[in-house]
Amino acid sequence: MKILFAGFECLPYIKVGGVSDVLGTLPQFIAKHKHDVRIILPLHKKIDRKAFKLKNLKNQFFIPIANEVEPAQLWESKIQEGVTAYFIESTRFFARDEVYGTADGDYSDNPLRYIFFSRAVLEVCKIVDFKPDVIHCNDMQTGLVSAYLRTVYKTDAYFCQEKVKTIFTIHNIAYQGIYPESIFYATGISRDNFCSEKLEFYGNINFMKAGIVYSDLITTVSPSYAREIQQQDQGKGLEGVLKSREKSLSGIINGIDVNSWNSQTDSTIKANYSSKAISNKQICKADLQKETSLPVNDNPVFGMVSRLDAQKGFDLILETIEKLENAQVIILGLGQRYFQDKLSELAAKYPLRIKLMLDFDNNMAHKIYAGSDFFLMPSHFEPCGLGQMIAMRYGTIPVARKVGGLFDTIKEFNSVNKTGTGFLFDEPKPESFLNALTRAEDNFRNKTNHEALIKNALNEDFSWNLPVKEYLKLYKNSARKRK
Repeated sequence: MKILFAGFECLPYIKVGGVSDVLGTLPQFIAKHKHDVRIILPLHKKIDRKAFKLKNLKNQFFIPIANEVEPAQLWESKIQEGVTAYFIESTRFFARDEVYGTADGDYSDNPLRYIFFSRAVLEVCKIVDFKPDVIHCNDMQTGLVSAYLRTVYKTDAYFCQEKVKTIFTIHNIAYQGIYPESIFYATGISRDNFCSEKLEFYGNINFMKAGIVYSDLITTVSPSYAREIQQQDQGKGLEGVLKSREKSLSGIINGIDVNSWNSQTDSTIKANYSSKAISNKQICKADLQKETSLPVNDNPVFGMVSRLDAQKGFDLILETIEKLENAQVIILGLGQRYFQDKLSELAAKYPLRIKLMLDFDNNMAHKIYAGSDFFLMPSHFEPCGLGQMIAMRYGTIPVARKVGGLFDTIKEFNSVNKTGTGFLFDEPKPESFLNALTRAEDNFRNKTNHEALIKNALNEDFSWNLPVKEYLKLYKNSARKRK
């Protein structure tokens, strides 16, 4: 089969959120099953053309947007095994210091950027003469791709709607791409599609709704999240649309790159270890404490590698962090100004207990995953979550809220029979979170129990093997629909 992945970010080229991890690994594993797999994304300013050996394929082509056409260039990279990556260059839309916006907010012209990119995805197929069996779109930035196939490109000589199928993956339903009705004209889609059954959403246009309504199949990144987003409290206004497409919706847990995240072979950490010999984890802990200028002692270390925003539960972190009097907390990440400022104040107040690094440093992320005793994920909602799976690859125990992919991937530890991999809590309240933290600390001080927990976590399988089989089944099912 010919499969095209479309997304706004992808490792190793550019990373902001978890979607980049998925697009940086899933296509490669699909390609290993002898499929022709390609990826398309914007050529963001931060992408290193030389390092990734980008080759110019077309100096200039034009994308219709609003009542004009916008010039673009096309680039290609083949550094990923079995996967060709295409990059759309646009001076107007993608030559920016950041991908989506700054700490002060999103770029004001993001809707035009997403319209431009979605249409460019289809134009690039024609330029490189790649007619996919399936276009796999990711999040609201690509939601209009399916809409374009069903409308503007329905009679296009190159595309036949009966042949090209689309799958739309919801990585996070909170980011829907809701914009004023005045933006609709820029899509070039006929006005009769601006209605409640299609693109209209309470008087606005909704790009994620476009992906849900017009795609052949819909996926999200865990079975629990697929159920949650059909409920009023988690659907963010799209629960009715999702419920109407329930038979076309499935949840597939993401895998992680188990070669990059491997306690036995990771060259960025101080010492390697496995479930059969875990003592070297203490060497990694001491190294992390030294690197972050914290006292090297036996107190539990709680780590976080995360975007700093409300979804990730940083309101709960602010309410509880001072109460961890006999522990250390290390946080790596960037995000909303409010949380950056409040956490900075706490780090200044407790320099021997709290370390905040407003950055994303990949080497430091590895050290936190390996050197921490616990990994915090008190998310208000979590579609899948990669952090908890990566942490367990290093025997670092997640303390997390019982939602979405966290619930699907973490098993509550049972101290009697020594089963389970972490500590979960139900209510998004400080006292509920603190109770889970207390259970974690109590278990930490029981060496036998804690070592059993570390070994359980290290023995979990979070590879892409099973998710890839499920995605291949979806691709084949979508292909059968057109026969």
